[in-house]
Amino acid sequence: MGAQMIKLLYKPASMLASVAGGMLAGAIFKKLWRLVAGEAEAPEATDAARGWQEILIAATLQGAIFGLVKATLDRLAAEGTRSLTGTWPGEDSSEKKGKKPTR
Repeated sequence: MGAQMIKLLYKPASMLASVAGGMLAGAIFKKLWRLVAGEAEAPEATDAARGWQEILIAATLQGAIFGLVKATLDRLAAEGTRSLTGTWPGEDSSEKKGKKPTR
């Protein structure tokens, strides 16, 4: 199978992994928020009863968790694709700079 075909097939699989990652990140955030804040739900940015500090801490924590889960799943999917097919499905910046890829 050609590299272009592998990259084309990788796109829908990557999208499914992103959806699953979003659900996983949401579950992790909810559990962590319960532990940290002792509340079942994180504050909404529009909740007048909540202060800026609480809103921004919740948003920062949520963003960090989502970013970490997304990057982890994207990387695992790309490395799995390379292991199965021998083709890296994403961008390879080493090709642009003449560097050897890190593995």
